[in-house]
Amino acid sequence: QVQLVESGGGLVQAGASLRLSCAASGGIFSSYALGWFRQAPGKEREFVAAISWNGDRTHYADSVKGRFTISRDNADNTVYLQMNSLKPEDTAVYYCSAAAFSRFFSGYGMDYWGKGTLVTVSS
Repeated sequence: QVQLVESGGGLVQAGASLRLSCAASGGIFSSYALGWFRQAPGKEREFVAAISWNGDRTHYADSVKGRFTISRDNADNTVYLQMNSLKPEDTAVYYCSAAAFSRFFSGYGMDYWGKGTLVTVSS
């Protein structure tokens, strides 16, 4: 059983940067692809970024390409989301998830979820 705990959210102004972290415990961290989803108020949850188990493949939503970077450190059981040039439309609760890499393309069938961390971007 893998537990995922997100951190790093907060309130920032447009154009600022934040780095989210997701710490995993209780399972074989390196055997899972990891990724981030987000859910804005009144909207459905959407995919943001994913990284394969060994970091050799990444996948991003078009809305964040060139601004967000996902990375992982298997030695520390942590995945990161570096978010630059933040926009008000990035405001959402950000969730960490673990699953097979292919599942992040559909967004269905995630094996594990964190409880989320709130990112608020003011204009």
